Amino acid sequence: MVSAGAAALLSVWLAGCMVGPNYKRPQVAPPPAYRGADNAVTDAAQTASVGDQNWATVFQEPELQDLIRTALKNNYDVQIAAKRVLEQQAQVKITRAAEFPTLSGGGTGLGAELPNSLGNQVGSNPLADGSFSFSAAWTPDFWGQYRRATEGARATLLQQVWAQRAVRMSVVQQVATAYFTIRALDRQLEISQETVKIRQQSVDLTKRLTDGGSSPLSDLRQAEESLYTATSEIPQLEQQIQEEENALRLLLGQDPGTVAHTDPHALDPVPQALPTGIPSQLLERRPDILEAEEQLINANAQIGVAKAQFFPQLSISASAGLGGDEWSNLFDPGGHTVYGIGSLTQAIFEGGKLKGQLNLAKAQKEEMVLNYQKTIKGAFRDVSNALITVNKTRATREQQERLVASAEDASRLARMRYQGGATSYLEVLTTDATLYSAQLNLVTAQQNEALSLVTLYDALGGGWQE
Repeated sequence: MVSAGAAALLSVWLAGCMVGPNYKRPQVAPPPAYRGADNAVTDAAQTASVGDQNWATVFQEPELQDLIRTALKNNYDVQIAAKRVLEQQAQVKITRAAEFPTLSGGGTGLGAELPNSLGNQVGSNPLADGSFSFSAAWTPDFWGQYRRATEGARATLLQQVWAQRAVRMSVVQQVATAYFTIRALDRQLEISQETVKIRQQSVDLTKRLTDGGSSPLSDLRQAEESLYTATSEIPQLEQQIQEEENALRLLLGQDPGTVAHTDPHALDPVPQALPTGIPSQLLERRPDILEAEEQLINANAQIGVAKAQFFPQLSISASAGLGGDEWSNLFDPGGHTVYGIGSLTQAIFEGGKLKGQLNLAKAQKEEMVLNYQKTIKGAFRDVSNALITVNKTRATREQQERLVASAEDASRLARMRYQGGATSYLEVLTTDATLYSAQLNLVTAQQNEALSLVTLYDALGGGWQE
């Protein structure tokens, strides 16, 4: 009973004695609410957040959903991130193996039939010899060096898992950004083509008036100048569309080609009063924050690895074997050999190496603490900037819509005045150019508003959820 109790006590001591600090999350005081546009604050009692929603709920365009779904399946960065997780899973197994004894076995055999002249001299003929052996070795983890190393390896594994989720989140953002950009270019191309038709009609009309002597040649040249200004925009827009398609195809893991981008509602206004939740939720949702924390956990574990090397290291090895000079007595118990060896090693002088390793581990942990805190502060900034962007891009789009309405009416009135002889053709050209520019700028404002939703969703840590 005494020996059994002592063995149990020893096993508990071996399992529980680990030098080095246990991990504690650093204290971070998040703000009670996010700062929005013009110093407005979000509702601190609202715990629901668009960041918790699946990407298919946030981006409801069927074309975009199909693109994101394909990208998450085929994107090379997503696949690479998944392989890195598998690599680290294997590394955890490799690191953890140091905690256990090793066991190996082997055997040798020899047989030979000698000539009679030699056989008489040797004795028995034919000759036979063989042996089997087993050996074991173990370095008990008295001070937790190997367990701390495993703890660090597991933290690195979780770091890779969160890195993989960050890649998924980034791919969702990039695909959505590319899609909205293409739809904006599509709309600008449509506006340019419509403008070309209207200006071509103006050139034809002005040419007839010039040929009839009702208008000077300068009016025709100005009309042509206005036409070619619009026609020169079309090839540039077509180039940008095709380049964006190729970029999007790369995100999809596909060769250059076309993609579907016809949804008429892609640039619709972003819903107002999007739920953001509270800042403290980001600590459990954003992959970059959780990845930084796992880096910190690993650094904390390395302190224990460094401290354990200051203490004595015990190594135990044992071997057993059987052998004989004839096949019949190969397994004879009288030919067995058993031995065991134990060694205890204590570092006495290593020129400051151990102290340097410990100081390095502590400094790296302090660095990771600062990196963790910086990542959190950066996340709060990202959400605040995104909220400001959503608000201001909506305001810009609304003002741009008013500008387009005014420019359309000014262009209509200018043409009426010109046809009535009350003004020169220069006024028509000026109002027409203003309208064209305002229409293009409105599309840009709509694009920026659509992208503000992408930015806010990304800032809140959304997009990696299955």
